Amino acid sequence: MQKLFFVRVEWDQEAEVWVATSDDVPGLATEAETLELLSTKLNCMAPELLNANRVLPQEVETTADTINHPHPGTILREEVL
Repeated sequence: MQKLFFVRVEWDQEAEVWVATSDDVPGLATEAETLELLSTKLNCMAPELLNANRVLPQEVETTADTINHPHPGTILREEVL
């Protein structure tokens, strides 16, 4: 079973950081200076928040290894550029 979780990533010009939030992952709000650092943070935070908030069935244990997501640069290239 595959479930998609959408994460919104925006550049904060004033703070000069990338900001990630999500309506699908309760409590997700983080920032980083680069997309690579943000991706690394999301790999850690998203599974923890999904498990902590019991978004997935209890029998599904989510880890960073089980989440298959595209690199943020791929999304920016396809959606923005």
